[in-house]
Amino acid sequence: MFKRWFLFALVNIGIVVTISVVLSLLGVQPYLQANGINYESLAIFCLVWGMGGAFISLLISKKMAKWTMGVQIIDPNQGGEYGELVRTVHRLAKAAGLSKMPEVGVYNGSELNAFATGPSKNNSLVAVSEGLLRHMTRDEVEGVLGHEVAHIANGDMVTMTLIQGVVNAFVMFFARIAAFAVQQFFRNDDEEGEGGMSYLAYHVTVFAFEIAFGILAAIVTAWFSRYREFRADAGGARLAGRPKMEAALRKLQSATEMIHQDGAAIQTMKISAKPSKFLSLFSTHPPLDLRIERLRQFS
Repeated sequence: MFKRWFLFALVNIGIVVTISVVLSLLGVQPYLQANGINYESLAIFCLVWGMGGAFISLLISKKMAKWTMGVQIIDPNQGGEYGELVRTVHRLAKAAGLSKMPEVGVYNGSELNAFATGPSKNNSLVAVSEGLLRHMTRDEVEGVLGHEVAHIANGDMVTMTLIQGVVNAFVMFFARIAAFAVQQFFRNDDEEGEGGMSYLAYHVTVFAFEIAFGILAAIVTAWFSRYREFRADAGGARLAGRPKMEAALRKLQSATEMIHQDGAAIQTMKISAKPSKFLSLFSTHPPLDLRIERLRQFS
């Protein structure tokens, strides 16, 4: 756990330093000036921070997955169960039209989980938990792998990064404009005309608006994430066959329901308990019963 937090902090420090250097090289002036906001500087500032942070995270996503989750890459020439896992992923990847095969790895985890990551279709990773390999049949595993390969073939990692970057930039931009408007309101409300907000109060207000706008923005990114899950299910059905894809979802559903009966939660392919209507707006994955229903409509 300490290693994960340390790497997370180190990466974020690296992102901050990198983006700060980029802004300096671009000669971006402070957006707060004596006569008000310089909107051009503010737009560049927010775009570089919003898009830059998202894309740096994407570029190092595969390496971070290996470091933080302890993913062990499998040699494609290895025999046994792991070798079969690699061959299955590569067969599905070729069927999906990928020109370069994803790396395939396994990590130690009891949960039924798998994920795909990487900066591009030609530089990707499919990782599977030991728990998923232990508790799923070969056909069910193939359905899960088809789903993950479909994410790669659809370019979901890059698309999600673009959306997240744009959303981040808009949140930063409008939070600072709103905070400046509040600052001006307090300044104008002061009888002496010397009031207003302090530097610290301004940035606290910016932070508050970023939280508020960020909550609204999360609804947008979560909606797209749910959409791409439906699309990956359909892709998994094309690659592995609909019966295998549906069998995988049903196994996840039964495992989820069984653990929920014990009052615990499971996170399977980033799935947890069925949320309330309001919380479902922020859910990155649709409910499993809805995914199975949509999959049945796929031909």
